Amino acid sequence: MNSALLPSPSETPAASRPARWLRKDLLGIQELTAEEISLVLDTARQFRRVGTREVKKVPALQGRTLVNLFVEPSTRTRTSFELAAARLSADIVNISASASSLTKGETLKDTARNLEALHADILVLRHSSAGAAQFLADRLEASVINGGDGAHEHPTQALLDTFTIREKKGRVAGLHVVIVGDILFSRVARSDIHALTKLGARVTLVGPSTLVPRVFERLGVEVRHDLDAVLPEADVFNLLRIQHERQRKEYFPSLGEYTALFGLTKARAARLRPDCLIMHPGPINRGVEIDSEVADSARSVILDQVANGLAVRMAVLYLCAGAGARQQAVAS
Repeated sequence: MNSALLPSPSETPAASRPARWLRKDLLGIQELTAEEISLVLDTARQFRRVGTREVKKVPALQGRTLVNLFVEPSTRTRTSFELAAARLSADIVNISASASSLTKGETLKDTARNLEALHADILVLRHSSAGAAQFLADRLEASVINGGDGAHEHPTQALLDTFTIREKKGRVAGLHVVIVGDILFSRVARSDIHALTKLGARVTLVGPSTLVPRVFERLGVEVRHDLDAVLPEADVFNLLRIQHERQRKEYFPSLGEYTALFGLTKARAARLRPDCLIMHPGPINRGVEIDSEVADSARSVILDQVANGLAVRMAVLYLCAGAGARQQAVAS
């Protein structure tokens, strides 16, 4: 793929970035190197300026077809990928589980192969089963992007979170990032942990012991169960919602008790550092994990995360589609 299609490829010095992206797929953050993560973030910075133009398009994926296959419901992620593909001039097909042959018993593999037979170039998959994106990537020539698979990973959310932190703080290395909430069932938390630790951040997980077990310490993070003790230490405060749809039982007595112990209330927010970033991947349960006024405060970068998600997903599509084209050229 021609790098001249980027808005300003010279912005990042060549000596500070890898020569090229070699992956056809983006399945998770765990397998990426720190250099690959930085390349995505650098590319996203260049693409972010496209949204400020009068004509918000570049021809990077002109003639390519992207399929959004969302077996789980989504608003932000699906819309963000759709807009990202449109700004790259790709053709777009959106498919939900309720409108697909999956409801008639067709397997995920057959659905994807039928789409590839129609010359789909990129497949963005959200699925309730961990490993679904890997399953398809092993069987398809098309590029597969993981839009969230069960409680496993959500790589583009972690990339946009990391991008937002880097843009606001100027760096990731050395920062103390506190992630609060339902870690056990959160694919966002797992991807964030991988991305942040690879780039040198200190990560602390906070929540009830039932949702933040000490087994997570194996990932190189700290686990704590007293939110008030970590408030003055955080450079970044990332709040996660309770993943009720993935839980088979209650992991705490009530939402009221959860808020009392782990919610970012106005009183707790006042104890944060003045320059501490407040983040949330959404959707927000106002009054549960975060007070409504805090979510809308000047320190909140929640809407910045949404805006940055568009640039990050443009970068991911651009890089993976280019690697996929190179692999097909070699194979032929």
